[in-house]
Amino acid sequence: MKRLIVTADDFGLTLTVNEAVERAATSGILTTASLMVAAPAASDAVERARRLPNLRVGLHLVLVHGQPMLPPGRLPALVGADGCFHTDLLKAGLRFFFWPGARAQIEAELRAQFEAFKKTGLALDHVNAHCHYHLHPTVLGLILKVGRDYGMRALRLPAEPLAGGGLGALALAPWTALLRARLERADMCCNDYVLGLRHTGAMTEATVLALIEQAGTLEGTGELYFHPAIRRCPELIRAMPDYDHVAELQALLSPRVRAALERHGIERATFSDLS
Repeated sequence: MKRLIVTADDFGLTLTVNEAVERAATSGILTTASLMVAAPAASDAVERARRLPNLRVGLHLVLVHGQPMLPPGRLPALVGADGCFHTDLLKAGLRFFFWPGARAQIEAELRAQFEAFKKTGLALDHVNAHCHYHLHPTVLGLILKVGRDYGMRALRLPAEPLAGGGLGALALAPWTALLRARLERADMCCNDYVLGLRHTGAMTEATVLALIEQAGTLEGTGELYFHPAIRRCPELIRAMPDYDHVAELQALLSPRVRAALERHGIERATFSDLS
């Protein structure tokens, strides 16, 4: 069986993202969206999700490049003077390992985000982390610990096939292998592979068509993930200046993309289908 989970990340970040998710779910190929519960437009995202019965929603945990759920004063190891999470991923990772009390702060913030998702009343389709930060061993261990209390059953495995994945896939291979092993030990579901990791922010129609050709040669359940928006806005330009959000939405809505999935016999799926 060949299946692809088609996900939109950053659901709730802005209204322009939320509208794109709704369009892609009703008129395109989108099957899941990952909700940022502390983001400015999270409430609007939840309202839209409730009227989209075919869209499955997961939790997009944020520990870098974003706003915390808890008061910043409770998270000195995780936030800067502006009250937001750090944007330097390497320095953040080192803090998570070595800052006294960092583990307790991470666990508290993760629990607050899981709790906020629970209060939406939406079924938890999956969990992943902003900037794939669940690859961090400390973060992963705490996600597994906290997630069990909230019915977590599936996490994203950001493992691109080595063939065609480039140096990035090779560099991440040890980390994704460790993640896969820990998920198996924890009896958690995950996708078999992800496509487009090295094309993040540039999932144009042409790129997606090429990735679907690759998916047609692979077995199991893969994931294509996107960052769509109906238009550029100051928040997106500031956070992701190089991303082509509009082109990614166009790819999700493309009749050629839908036809390519059908031609290769690829079924669209969700993480809930894995369990």
